[in-house]
Amino acid sequence: MAKIYEGKSVGKGVKIGVVASQFNKFITQRLVDGCLKELQGRGVVKNDIRLAWVPGAYEIPIVALKLAKKKNVDGVICLGAVVRGETMHFDLVARGAAEGIAQVSLATGKPVIFGVLTTDTVDQAYKRSEPKGDNKGRDAALAALEMINLLSQV
Repeated sequence: MAKIYEGKSVGKGVKIGVVASQFNKFITQRLVDGCLKELQGRGVVKNDIRLAWVPGAYEIPIVALKLAKKKNVDGVICLGAVVRGETMHFDLVARGAAEGIAQVSLATGKPVIFGVLTTDTVDQAYKRSEPKGDNKGRDAALAALEMINLLSQV
C-alpha cells in the first residue's frame, strides 16, 4: 500500500507569521480576528504569532517573504480584501498579491497561505469575513496548520 501523508490542524509548538492589509481594514480586521482565534483555539501560543500590518494587498508578499525566511516561523498567513472598482486596478493588485504570495512559498519551502479576498462587492467581502459564520481568515489558519503538519511528514 502507498504511504499516505495528511496534515492535521494542530498548533502546539507552531510559530506563525500573519501579514494583513490595512486597506479595507474594516474587512481585514474581521479576517485577522477569525484567524487569530482559530490559531489559538488549535493550540498556537499567542506569543508565537507575529502580526504585521502592511498598507495594501500588493505589499503583502515582501513582508511575507521576510517572515518566511525567519528560522522561528513555520508558516505565514496572508490576509486582505481587494474589492473590484471601476478600473483595472483591482486586477493588477489581486494578481500581484496572488503571484507574489505563491512565489514566497516556493522560494522558502514554507506554507504561505493566500487569504486575500477578491470580491466584486463589499457585501461579498462581509459575507466571507463573518465573525461567527463563514470567515476566510479562520480557513486560512486551518490551511496553514495543516500544511505545516503535512510538510513535516513529507
